[in-house]
Amino acid sequence: MVLLAVLSVFGLVLLALAADHLVLGSGRLAERLGIQPVVVGVVVIGFGTSAPELVVAGTASVRDETELAAASLVGSNILNLTLILGVAGLIAPLVVRSTILRREAPLSVAAVAIFGVILMYGLWRTGSVVLTLGLIGSVILLLRFARAAPRDVVAAETVDYLNVAGQPRLAVECLRVLLGLGGTVLGAQLLVDNAAEMAVRLGVSAEVVGFTLVALGTSLPELVTSIQAQRRGDGDLMVGNLLGSNLVNSLAGGMIIAFTAETGPPLSPLVILAMVGISGFTWALLARGKRLSRAESVFLLLLYLILLPVIVT
Repeated sequence: MVLLAVLSVFGLVLLALAADHLVLGSGRLAERLGIQPVVVGVVVIGFGTSAPELVVAGTASVRDETELAAASLVGSNILNLTLILGVAGLIAPLVVRSTILRREAPLSVAAVAIFGVILMYGLWRTGSVVLTLGLIGSVILLLRFARAAPRDVVAAETVDYLNVAGQPRLAVECLRVLLGLGGTVLGAQLLVDNAAEMAVRLGVSAEVVGFTLVALGTSLPELVTSIQAQRRGDGDLMVGNLLGSNLVNSLAGGMIIAFTAETGPPLSPLVILAMVGISGFTWALLARGKRLSRAESVFLLLLYLILLPVIVT
């Protein structure tokens, strides 16, 4: 049991570190290739920080751990908008100046809602087709939003986050991406294998492990990115990263598990409703004044702590 725990933690740490370098390398490569910074911020970083969730979901699904895969995605979506957003808001009051809450936020909430409906009725190939079309449509819309506002606040904050001084070295960033991708895959395999075995030996469901250890582990890149962005005052990039991560988790992650597994509802309706409800609530909270106070951040943290024992029982 001790060895399983050590390997799980090692996989979790490797996953977080490798995914962070995967995000930085991908962003800097995109910058080197001349892609608009706002597109890098919305698409590349959004997909990059979701890489652990996607790899874990795919690995678990292929190994017939569908419940673990679904729970990790739903848990990550809840974590992003409660624990991570709450922690970032405690560092400094969060202010959103871009069009994210008017354009990207509704898209993210809709993606989470579609994912929730499909989970409610079970994972079937039809659901994977719906999620695939939703993912393609969302990427097209995000690119249009980015091109419509080439001087958006997110563009400047993306450059600040990537911290690119001059032209990034192509060979170095290619190596960073390859090592980051390889480390992410290896970390995900270690985490899924050992977490699933721990669940069996402890007599708990894979759903519980997915909501706790796996969801927290796969959300660490979002936490690292959010803290770094908030410490620089890049609130728009941070919110865009979390919303983009939830969109990718829901559409791309949901597509993967729906395509690889055909089964009835893998999770309880209460958990799925909690995910959808938190997504809509957080959007409304941010849109109300385009800011998040420390008091509201504490409320989000308390909300996570209140929900945690409910969703794992």
